[in-house]
Amino acid sequence: MDGNQLTARFIAETRWEDLPAEVQEKARMCLVDNLGATLAGTPTRVSHICADYAQATWPADKATILLHGQRASAVGAAFANAAAANGIDTDDGLIYAYGHGGAQIFPASLAVAEALDLNGERFLAGMVAGYEVAHRMGRCWHDDHDVYQACGSWGSVASAAAAANLMDLTEAQAWHALGISDYQAPNLPMMRDIDHPAMVKHGIHWGAMTGVMSAEMAARGFTGIPSLLGMEKYRDWTKDIGQHYIMVDGVGWKMKNYACCGWAHAGVEGAYDLVQENDIALDDIERIVVEAFHETVRLGTRLPATTEEAQFNLAWPVAAMLVDGEIGPDQTLEHRLSDPKIRDMAQKIEVVESDELNELCRLYRAGDPKGCFGSIVNIKLKDGREYTSGIKDGGMTVEAQEWTRETMAEKFCWLAETVMVPDKIDEILDMAWHLDEIDSVRELTEKKK
Repeated sequence: MDGNQLTARFIAETRWEDLPAEVQEKARMCLVDNLGATLAGTPTRVSHICADYAQATWPADKATILLHGQRASAVGAAFANAAAANGIDTDDGLIYAYGHGGAQIFPASLAVAEALDLNGERFLAGMVAGYEVAHRMGRCWHDDHDVYQACGSWGSVASAAAAANLMDLTEAQAWHALGISDYQAPNLPMMRDIDHPAMVKHGIHWGAMTGVMSAEMAARGFTGIPSLLGMEKYRDWTKDIGQHYIMVDGVGWKMKNYACCGWAHAGVEGAYDLVQENDIALDDIERIVVEAFHETVRLGTRLPATTEEAQFNLAWPVAAMLVDGEIGPDQTLEHRLSDPKIRDMAQKIEVVESDELNELCRLYRAGDPKGCFGSIVNIKLKDGREYTSGIKDGGMTVEAQEWTRETMAEKFCWLAETVMVPDKIDEILDMAWHLDEIDSVRELTEKKK
């Protein structure tokens, strides 16, 4: 049995009650993180555009487009909610896959589960199926493609896996869903959007849409090719699916106050720590130089005009953290991009490439614990004094940071408070933690219309 067949069997057979306790808890944590990211992303312009487009293109009364008061088919809701889930770039990242998984898996799972009126256990099990395929498919995808592609490409397959599980597809149908979503996955040359940030971003909305659509087509008898997971050269990456759950240690969450591209986190951490530890007055700063790996250098230091340009940037998040002490929706949405204090600070920031940090990035992408998305920050004051941070990782390491329910709840509340009142936040958070106990996912979506 090849990796494609093993994966299809895993998708068809995965059920909540059979999952180890640590996998179940990780799934709950992933739910809370993704939900917070999605809610906070709904005010973005891309979320409004995609919500309107989804309702117009896939009109139906099947699934909720969160906080927009609109409904659509499962495909449409997955598309629109995925746009929100990555709207301010505060969603999770996956080891080996080198990109975002939950912002696709969560919306795809939620849309299908709501459309089919499934219970919380079924929804969470579908997410687990999606995450386990995401880690493996992402790794295969990057190895198979010469151009670094954004996560909506391999995320299409992960979303198809989640949808196939929730739809109770047979093993044979799941096999085809994998192949359809692999073959029809969007082509997403990531670095072109880094150079010219736009709403296409990671292609996450296309990934969720393609995945759900692929599972629905497979259910109707549409056929696909063998996916990359079935290739013999990837046998070692797929043979343990259903036995080793990569998501337990392989899902990394962005820390509170970091709503921006993960490549910028280390620079943000280094600059903020230097200022705090040395009691530096911002007006005394003459220049900040960030040494970084190649991709961070590509983020650049241009002054942003859109939220996408603010997120795919190095200077803006560093400056926003120094001025406001956080990088959240209030620092990255358009209404704040004309702020004179942040703009003035951003213009003092430079970025230079480092061979040492390039190597650490390479190790991170290979899953080596010694790797990280690192930066070194140097601050020069107007009086000539200079301070250096040493290597910082901004929490972007192979070995995920320690999280508890308390720290996750704190991040959720920080994100959700931008769009709803505290009593509502507490009610939704409590339901999310106990979602495996509810009879219908619609109980959750009803609270977030």
